[in-house]
Amino acid sequence: MTVARRLQEYQVIGRHLPTDSQPTPKLYRMRIFAPNTVVAKSRFWYFLAKLRKVKKANGEIVSLNEIHEKHPLKVKTFGIWIRYDSRSGTHNMYREYREMTRADAVESLYQDMAARHRARFRTIHILKVVEVEKTEDIRRPYIKQLLAKDLKFPLPHRNPPKKGGKKVFSATRPSTFF
Repeated sequence: MTVARRLQEYQVIGRHLPTDSQPTPKLYRMRIFAPNTVVAKSRFWYFLAKLRKVKKANGEIVSLNEIHEKHPLKVKTFGIWIRYDSRSGTHNMYREYREMTRADAVESLYQDMAARHRARFRTIHILKVVEVEKTEDIRRPYIKQLLAKDLKFPLPHRNPPKKGGKKVFSATRPSTFF
């Protein structure tokens, strides 16, 4: 599956179908990142079949809710624990991302893992996504450097704006350093 559309976070609650021997089966709840509800349900059954002896044929989805971010306009640091399959085996990993929502952080994770490790969407299992609130808890140096108080992003090589009566072509090369 390609991650062409933006991911959303869903809470899926499902259970085994009630039987005579077990009239009230256990409920299983998962937070799933998927582009739509169909993929979210599919991923839920995929993970539940790995964890418990329940599959779609003998189970039911009790509820499916989309989870919205509480503060979607605030930049936050997210820590993500994943397990993924590479060509050489299965690996556990912890990664950090600076994003505005959990879904954006997971989307960045999928892009980053595809670029750095050639890991496809289907091979990555997200175990946990946590907002890192304290700056002391941030582990990765490439995220720590973004927390400096006097952080600046200079633009050293700017083209000067064209003045009203100036020509397009000039006899002298323009200086772009100010």
